[in-house]
Amino acid sequence: MVKVICDSTGDLTKDIVEKYGISIVPLNVLFGTESLRDGPDITPEQFYKRLVVDKLHPTTSAPAPGTFSELYTKLSKETDEIVVLTISSKISATYESALQAKELVGNICKIEVVDSLLTCGGLGLPALRAAQAAAKGVKLNEIVEMLKDVLPRTRAYMIFDTLEYLRKGGRIGAAQAFLGGMLKLNPIITLKDGLIHPVTRARSRAKAIDELVKLVIDTPKLEDVVIQDATTPDELEILADRISVKFPKEKLIRTKVGPAIGVHTGPNVLASCFIAGK
Repeated sequence: MVKVICDSTGDLTKDIVEKYGISIVPLNVLFGTESLRDGPDITPEQFYKRLVVDKLHPTTSAPAPGTFSELYTKLSKETDEIVVLTISSKISATYESALQAKELVGNICKIEVVDSLLTCGGLGLPALRAAQAAAKGVKLNEIVEMLKDVLPRTRAYMIFDTLEYLRKGGRIGAAQAFLGGMLKLNPIITLKDGLIHPVTRARSRAKAIDELVKLVIDTPKLEDVVIQDATTPDELEILADRISVKFPKEKLIRTKVGPAIGVHTGPNVLASCFIAGK
């Protein structure tokens, strides 16, 4: 059976990871010289509590190639085909690290590394699709072709109460247009061609949530939907209730935005990610 690897920014739940045997490679969160693995060393709850009180603004780093190569070597004893999905190569070196690891291990098995050009649920949903296909016995080349179809139809939208964290982290991209007195105007962003792009901004948090809902329910067909929060579970349930007019509430996947992305979003991020139907 094909083994599926995803990095930690896919924000897959423990239940999903265990059910489908997905291997997670954590990015690193750094508070000064202290390096913590996203997930194993620091949970979202621990991270967001620390984020708002720590005098050090955290940064992130990609997993070392050795982290990937060790996992490739381990999995090669169980399979001869591996697919790796990573956060967008345009905002992280994780994809490059996974490729370097592939070179390091040589021909121990067939390994395909896929740049999602996305993150959060936009990475997690395609990884889940790959794992579901693998569980049915679908071979690697077919899974890669499936991902070529699914990834361009995958969307990821986020709202924040400030762009300050994104600016500090140097990942602001085209959302730079929102700066200049607009840091606290409830921006909504997406990833387009792997880079952060502005969608719109709202005068209040409530209106920003309205826009986030609209982006989902105005999509003609929805195949899968994941909604995410960091520290606002009540808002997540509001999002779930309102999206349920278009997509069955019981099929919604709920997850937390993890530490490696939280470094750049801050504690009040809310996200909706989905695969649009054909």
